[in-house]
Amino acid sequence: MTGAGPVWLRGTLLVLLMAVMQVAGAGEKPAEAWLEQLAPALNMTSYRGVFVYAHGGRVHSMQVAHRYADGMVQERLVLQDGGAGEIVRRGMDVVCVLPRQGKFRLDQVIPSGPFAKAFASNLMPVSKWYRSDLVGEDRIAGYDAVIIALTARDAYRYSHRLWLEKKTGLLVKRDVGEAGGPVLEHFQFTSLEITGDIPDSELEIQTQGRIVSRSAGDGGQEQVSGEPARMAGWRLGWRPQGFVPAASPRSRAGQAVAFSDGIAAFSVFVEPEGPVKMPRGASRIGATTVYMRELSVAGRPFLVTVVGEVPPNTARQVADSVRVEDAEALEAGGL
Repeated sequence: MTGAGPVWLRGTLLVLLMAVMQVAGAGEKPAEAWLEQLAPALNMTSYRGVFVYAHGGRVHSMQVAHRYADGMVQERLVLQDGGAGEIVRRGMDVVCVLPRQGKFRLDQVIPSGPFAKAFASNLMPVSKWYRSDLVGEDRIAGYDAVIIALTARDAYRYSHRLWLEKKTGLLVKRDVGEAGGPVLEHFQFTSLEITGDIPDSELEIQTQGRIVSRSAGDGGQEQVSGEPARMAGWRLGWRPQGFVPAASPRSRAGQAVAFSDGIAAFSVFVEPEGPVKMPRGASRIGATTVYMRELSVAGRPFLVTVVGEVPPNTARQVADSVRVEDAEALEAGGL
């Protein structure tokens, strides 16, 4: 019996040592280093695969081919359910083919995951707004991945959990929700091949339907001071710290602008109210909030809409801070 104690102790220490070595292997790079790799990996990794996107009780499946060559991103997304729509992107030019039958709204289908402008820049100090922790490893669609937990440091944004492929840093899975709460939005590759062999044929439009073309413009991120952002005809008096003007959804009179903190994004639209009354207040589909309010200026009604991946209270405070300074400039847009 005298030797049982040391043998048992040595066995226990060996198990503990192996566990420590496994954790150390997962953490050879800190969470911050993985996050720095995230943005370039999203654009500069070439791959094909199928992913699912679930939010608000809705689940969509899409096929994607993504190629980075000669400094340009090319991408083709094909809806796998609910219609035969597809989206083809070449640089900043986007062509959407809408199905002849069925409903196909891009804002309901395209996930914020790897296809969102919020993930397009690694210049923002994400660590100021989220606590990042390397929490483990997993295997997604046949690829080893590290798991990064991004816990929001305030109540104005959601927390995120990211799964990044170990060799490239490509985002292969993401969960969004309030810290300690249920998952509101889920993105995950179900099949994936990371490869540079993506022929031109996989990036060409292959379905028939109504074609809508648009350009994302310059798409550059803008670093600004803490002063409220001023837009054409209106002013935003408040936004959560860390959200800076990003690539805006274009409108003819500049009534819309997007904001991003490097992980999440929301857009603010200000326009003359049309003949059809839109519902007021907040609605939420998954992690996406839509908040609408009416703003009257000299007897003229305007509609303020905030939409994005932020909690309802955040969207409400942003919308309530909008002030119209030049009604004529807004109405000149002819919306």
